Parts: sequence; C-alpha cells; structure tokens
Amino acid sequence: MKIKKSHELPLDEFINLSLYNEKFGYYMKKDPFGKQGDFITAPNVSRLFSEMIAIWIVSFWENLGAPKKFNLVELGAGNGEMMEIMIESFKNFPTFLKSCTLIIHEKSPTLIKIQKKKLEKCNVSWVYRIDKIKKNPSIFIANEFFDAMPIKQFRKYKNIWYEKFVNFENFSKASFIEKKADIKKIEKKLNFKISQNQNFIEYSEVGFSYLKKISNIIKKNDGGILLIDYGNFEKKMKNTLQAVSNHKFANILENIGNADITHNINFELFKRFTKKLGGLDNNSNTQKNFLIKMGIKHRAESLSKDKDFSRKADIYYRLNRLIDEKQMGTLFKVMFIKNKKNNFNLGF
Repeated sequence: MKIKKSHELPLDEFINLSLYNEKFGYYMKKDPFGKQGDFITAPNVSRLFSEMIAIWIVSFWENLGAPKKFNLVELGAGNGEMMEIMIESFKNFPTFLKSCTLIIHEKSPTLIKIQKKKLEKCNVSWVYRIDKIKKNPSIFIANEFFDAMPIKQFRKYKNIWYEKFVNFENFSKASFIEKKADIKKIEKKLNFKISQNQNFIEYSEVGFSYLKKISNIIKKNDGGILLIDYGNFEKKMKNTLQAVSNHKFANILENIGNADITHNINFELFKRFTKKLGGLDNNSNTQKNFLIKMGIKHRAESLSKDKDFSRKADIYYRLNRLIDEKQMGTLFKVMFIKNKKNNFNLGF
C-alpha cells in the first residue's frame, strides 16, 4: 500500500487498515488462534467452555418458549472450534437442533475457509450482514468479538478534546499525534453523551453499530446477546489499546498487519449505550462466576471420571485457566443483553 508523505489517519482507520485490509490485514491472511498463532481463546483452552455456552443457549431457547424457528448467530467464530463443540452438545437436544438455524458472521475469508473445513458436516450458513438474517427470535454469541473492533480515542486537556491519529512518514515509520476534536458533533452523530464525566474516551463506532443492529433485532423478533470479552466495569474510561504478536505484547506502530491490535471492553459504557437505546435490560458477571454457576466444575468432575491421572490433570489444568482469578477468571467478563420484559438470568 502506498502512503503519501505525512499521511494522517484517525486511530480507528489505522486499526481497520492493520486488521482488515484485503491484502495485508492481520485477520485477512492468517489463522491467529492456538499455540501456532498469536493468542488462545477460551474455546481453544477447553471444550468445557463451549459446552457451558451450549447449555446456556438451550436454556435461553426454552425460556423464549422453545420457538420452532430461531437463529443462533455466532459473531466472529475464530477457527470454528466453539461452534463445532456446541453442535456436538446440541445433538443431545434434537428438538432444539431441529428448530435452530445455525449462522456464523465472519469478515475474514481466511477464517471462513478454516471454519467451513471444520464444520463441513454441519448445517451452518455464513452471513456477511447480520441485518439480513431471517426475522426469527435470535440468540447472538460474541466471544472475543468486540475487542477486535477498531477504536477511536480522545483526551481532554484544559477543557479541549483531542483525537488520536496515526501519522505516517512512510509505511514503516509511524507515530501518534493528536488533533483538536468537536466532541459535541461526535455526540450528536452517536446520539449519546459519551463524554459525560470523562477525561478520556475510548470506543468503537463499529462496535456501537453492531450493538444497535443486534438490539433492534432483539426488540423486534425477541432473543438476546451473550457477550464474553476481556474488559472492566469501571465508570471512567482509560487507554487499553494494545498489540499482541506470538503470545506477547508488541508495538502497535511496528510490523503493521502482523500483530493483533485489541482493547479491553468497557462494559459500563456498553450498559449506558444499550440503556439509551431503550427497551433493553442487561446482566453482567465475571467469566469465573458465570461458568461456575453454569456447572463447569461438575462437568469437569464427570468428564474426568475413570480417566488416568495425566488426562484428569489436563482437564483440571484447563478448567483452572478458564476460572482462576490470576488467569481468565476475572479478566474476562460476561454480559447478557435482552428485552426488558424477559426475566431469564441463568449464569448471573
């Protein structure tokens, strides 16, 4: 890609370029998951995670009145492992499986190929636009989906707001700069007072757009979204931008297109945003508490019965990675957004 001298891009456009450019974007050209990749997600750690999500989905479907036609949409399905294990679990619930239209929403052609190979014997369809799915009750699952969205950042200094940009001298030499921003104009566009009680703002326009579309589908057709990601419940936003390569932190402005650029989700911001949309309610928890309430310890116990010591140790080592407070247990949070009238709260 050619970059003109001193070419400036807002931070979100730079991240979008780095991650999703058709030629060199990080997610468009490789499988970043697992030991050979740059990071490991919960479904890659243990099948127990996907089994708990599957049980939660079946329970929520029953709560919705067991509709004979409904959509199950996984947003950003990675290497397809979670969907594969969930389908195995769903086979224990034939009525559910018969009623369910399995859908994956994925942007990366490389990952779609990997997913299709893994799920070739399963009745799964892929959609590029979620607003094109059939108007049935819909359950959305988003595991580490929103953290991969391009973000904007703003900083308030002496009552003036500045937006973060990336300045390119050439493609291999880049630096961060700040430019004055009209925050009122941005809030008008969002229809949301994002700067309220903040000195720093970090949000994803794309993420908000997804939340809005999904919320509209939930309100019109019933259903909900289960959102699992690393993040915090803090009222004050802070800078959480980071890059990861080969399981280690990397420099965001170096090796563009070869490192994952990510951020922590501010769940308080998501809560405020969905509240502003109206008609919705949400519950939140840590991944540890959610999985324990879902019965993951009992499942580990029954899975490890009659297994030899090394297999048993492996099951519990993986379980520990999911729920230990020093590992994924409290770093990851779970949020459930649903219609206000719905009282389903399993796992919360």
